[in-house]
Amino acid sequence: MKKIMIINGPNLNLVGSRQPEVYGNESMEEFIAKMKRTTEGVAIDYYQSNIEGELINKIHEVGFDYDGIIINAGGYSHTSVALHDALLAVAAPAVEVHISNIFAREEYRHHSLLSSACKGMICGLGLEGYQLAVYFIARMQ
Repeated sequence: MKKIMIINGPNLNLVGSRQPEVYGNESMEEFIAKMKRTTEGVAIDYYQSNIEGELINKIHEVGFDYDGIIINAGGYSHTSVALHDALLAVAAPAVEVHISNIFAREEYRHHSLLSSACKGMICGLGLEGYQLAVYFIARMQ
């Protein structure tokens, strides 16, 4: 069974209530519970923090024991060299996910410092982007 850790950064604890026109009405916890029920052969764990250092600690903690990391670092995606370096420091491959289309938003969101440390990026597909990332990692050799 593949083990996948979903790591979300700042303000993503408010998905479901924050800007529903951008992030939808379903909470991350509800969506992940649904994914766990409908995704066979994959163990999905979830972690969220608004604190950059805690995100780095979680990457270090799971990065050698999990088969993959799905990361949505929120605003840290555009600013954090430290998160980039943490992803490169571990063995688990990462997929970057953004709920909104970062290229249709403010210009400062158009560049992610994490992308070059990841296998790929999914953005603009809502919460379904997480499910697509799970499918991708589950099928990786």
